[in-house]
Amino acid sequence: MPTFRYSAYTAGGRETSGTIEAESLKEAKLHLKRDGLYPRDIGPVSETAGTVSRRFGGRNAGPAQVALMTRRLATLVGSQVPIYEAVTTLWEQEEPGEIKKALGRIRERLAEGANLAKALSLEPRLFSESYVAMVAAGEASGALDAVLERVALFLEEQRAIRSKITASLAYPTLMVLVGSAVMLFLLAFVIPKIVTIFEDNRAALPLITIALIKTSTFLRSFWWACIAAVAGVVLLYRRLMKDDAFRLRRDRFLLRIPVVGSLLRQLILSRFAKVLGLLLSSGVPVMRALEITAQVVVNRHYRAALTGVTAGLAEGGTLSGALRTTGLFPPLLVHMVAVGEKGGELEEMLGKAGSAFEREFESSVSGLMALLEPLLVLAMGLAVGLVVVAVLLPIFELNQLIR
Repeated sequence: MPTFRYSAYTAGGRETSGTIEAESLKEAKLHLKRDGLYPRDIGPVSETAGTVSRRFGGRNAGPAQVALMTRRLATLVGSQVPIYEAVTTLWEQEEPGEIKKALGRIRERLAEGANLAKALSLEPRLFSESYVAMVAAGEASGALDAVLERVALFLEEQRAIRSKITASLAYPTLMVLVGSAVMLFLLAFVIPKIVTIFEDNRAALPLITIALIKTSTFLRSFWWACIAAVAGVVLLYRRLMKDDAFRLRRDRFLLRIPVVGSLLRQLILSRFAKVLGLLLSSGVPVMRALEITAQVVVNRHYRAALTGVTAGLAEGGTLSGALRTTGLFPPLLVHMVAVGEKGGELEEMLGKAGSAFEREFESSVSGLMALLEPLLVLAMGLAVGLVVVAVLLPIFELNQLIR
């Protein structure tokens, strides 16, 4: 979703600035007006003005930095430090970068009389809708420090999951890149030199060698076409991704892929249960919590189903019944939700369900990587071995002819 940077006036005439995510410039202006802000200047964040400055102009704001900032804020608030002073303390000790700039703007809004949730909501690049909703609920209930602690813990857990996924994919990705580089080097530089030997002797070549030579010739002659084709596919995919119908079909297709679909479901269910449980435990009303959770779930097939779940609750149904109707949520989750509804412990049961799916996901990833790594080594060995055989077979035949 595009990001717009703005400067605007509040109802009291004070100037404020920040960033906002919206589908279009018109929608961004409407969001600001709904928030009681009157835009003075607004425009898209460009690569040169935004992204590059974040890359080279200071420390970038990733999930780890947001989690650390939240943990520190929770500690200060829990020590009875007023919100404005707590944010000022964080701003003073933060290193130059995106978070420090955001904290400075949040500090200004607090000084103007805004509450913390309102001040955070104007920094959507750093603080999601679910984050802001939990802070608002914490402020309303007087348990802001406890809510911030839970949010920090959740962010740290999500970061740990991402780190495990990245670490698990690092070795297979390296193997694929190295194997591809070796094959391209052999086809582009080694095979052409060997071909001249075969041509000088006019020997009859095996089929596998002919296929290898033709592949090498094609890559050397039409490498630009291969690059153009890959670039075209990437551009087409990015263009199609702007279409909601295509993204929905893609998400449905991903869920049907063996192994991958199962992993995605476990990850989606874990995130759904944990976010919903965290929102409810923070005091967010169930209808609002479901709406926010639906936006957090990235798979559009599940997002559409959660919209139906929200509608079912609005008609007086139960959460467990609405989840069961979709057919996308496993009996384990539906049963735990039903038990939580009956016992008045819905938040706790959702948290347990989320942890269970998270453990299943981690176990599945570990098992898959244990199987994938030797398979990749075998595939690389077969590919390189195929090239070696294609080169050595005609050489052996030449030696026999010479004898």
